[in-house]
Amino acid sequence: MMTYHVTATRQGRGWELRCDELPTVFSFSTRLDQAEDTVREAIAFVAEVPEDSFTVEVSPELPPAFLEEKRLADHARELAATAKSEAALHSRAAAKALAGAGLPARDIGEILGVSYQRAHQLVSA
Repeated sequence: MMTYHVTATRQGRGWELRCDELPTVFSFSTRLDQAEDTVREAIAFVAEVPEDSFTVEVSPELPPAFLEEKRLADHARELAATAKSEAALHSRAAAKALAGAGLPARDIGEILGVSYQRAHQLVSA
């Protein structure tokens, strides 16, 4: 199945859409989430193919400052996910250590700052 690549460029209050493979295809969409449907009709007309016979990938042109901030945010999310996983591992180990010392779930929960139900889950994991 053919894939057409469309570049979306912000123009005024909407998006100018240009197909990389078909330079004569030009369209405009007020919202980026509607760009694929909008340009699909134009591609089908110019290529003389049914609208469901190809896929469309829309890539918005974005400011370099955004791209750097997004990269940093994605990296921070990855670090947070790793830290969360580590915290869960250590919480389970701490709960099991307290349970091994004979503490009941209610006391484990109080010490760890979680409900006794969560303390029980940690000990049972």
